[in-house]
Amino acid sequence: MSTHHLEGLDQLISIDELSDYLGVPVKTIYDWRLTGHGPCAIRVGRHLKYAIPDVREWLATQRESAPGRAASGG
Repeated sequence: MSTHHLEGLDQLISIDELSDYLGVPVKTIYDWRLTGHGPCAIRVGRHLKYAIPDVREWLATQRESAPGRAASGG
């Protein structure tokens, strides 16, 4: 399938890919969803997908403000 018509769209990753990338169990990501602590997801039918820019934005909020100090956001 040609992807030229998809230019400009954000790449989506699965919950399994996000789990692998973050090094946390899939269950943790589901738990984060229930408590509102994880990155925003996109529901595609029965599947959850994550846009790379949303994951990057969420990760930025998790960064410590200084070594040993809690993140300032989310």
